[in-house]
Amino acid sequence: MKRHSIWMAIVAALTLTGCITPVDYGDVRHADYVADPRCTPRAGAVVDGAAMPLFFVTSRLPDCRTADIALLGHRGDRVRYGRFAAPRDEEVGGNTRFHTPLALQEPGDWWRALQAETDRRQGRVLLYVHGYRESFETTTKDSAQIARMTGFDGPVIAYSWPSQHRVLGYAVDETNMYHDVRNFREFLKALAEQPWVREVVIVSHSLGARLVVPAIAYVDRAAPSADSRNISNIILASPDIDRESFERDVADGVLTPAKVARSRHITVYASLKDKALAASRALHGYPRLGSPYCFDPFEAADLKAKGLPERCYPAAIPGLTVIDTTDVSRGSTGHSNFLRSAVVCRDFVEVVAGKRTRPERAPTHLGHVFRLLPDPAAPKERDDILCNRTPDAATP
Repeated sequence: MKRHSIWMAIVAALTLTGCITPVDYGDVRHADYVADPRCTPRAGAVVDGAAMPLFFVTSRLPDCRTADIALLGHRGDRVRYGRFAAPRDEEVGGNTRFHTPLALQEPGDWWRALQAETDRRQGRVLLYVHGYRESFETTTKDSAQIARMTGFDGPVIAYSWPSQHRVLGYAVDETNMYHDVRNFREFLKALAEQPWVREVVIVSHSLGARLVVPAIAYVDRAAPSADSRNISNIILASPDIDRESFERDVADGVLTPAKVARSRHITVYASLKDKALAASRALHGYPRLGSPYCFDPFEAADLKAKGLPERCYPAAIPGLTVIDTTDVSRGSTGHSNFLRSAVVCRDFVEVVAGKRTRPERAPTHLGHVFRLLPDPAAPKERDDILCNRTPDAATP
């Protein structure tokens, strides 16, 4: 009862705050933020790709009024493209700020730069879509970590929609995420249709799953059949999406038998210790895909009677693998294990590389569900190093 009361209090706070302190327009006209020509870069403008090796696409409103362009939590007037380097702490006027070096780029130039980088590698592209409570800086930090940790052999793209980066901004984030559905699906379609893209590896975190899953279904419907085949490796980390809706829809959409036969696969990372998804479940009334919570108490009782952990998962669907990270969960919320827990990081790296099975995974009573267990060779104290959480971290 006590735990239930805590989550209900969180939900009440989220709901109440959404009503009392909505995001307002601000004190600056949005047109003034983008008036400087740097917000609309001309074709042929030079961008140092060596200094800014990573790519981004964003629907955030940029602020081009100062020397360093910032990307805000407001919706932008268009989708913008650019390059970035891993964010870092900088001293400005005696104060320390966490800053992402970036440059906006004309769309045609951006696509040509992406093609050049893709052609130079193996034709693979990794697309990362963030979730709730993220700024552009935290999104690019995670994207840069993914690039370092995986050693991905192709360009890495961060797609950043206007999340508020506030604990009590969940309702606004949901609203902005749904508003951005059209932007994201059109970008994903354009990416999948490029003849020089051999494979798109898609990684989504948290609320980002609600952008990614329907967008892939849209591309499958809208693009010529040959063009969506390159979307084959889909990774949903801590997905904040309704579990039952996912079960109902994915088999008839993203994971049809024909697509699975062409090597499409979804890997889900889930944890019962994920406090963010427990709050989302309380708010929405139904369990999330990224949490193996047993909504049906009779199912939980049956599992207990059999001596099994009381953890419930989506039904078996061809092309779906669930990795339960509960036993190696990290952080105060347990919501980012794929970036924080060394055991999960190692699994994630191999999934990005295209591996479907690993001997390190412990089987469960369900054929499509595996558990990750603590490893003495990867103690908690070494998580940051083994997950390459900082640019100067070296994985031994």
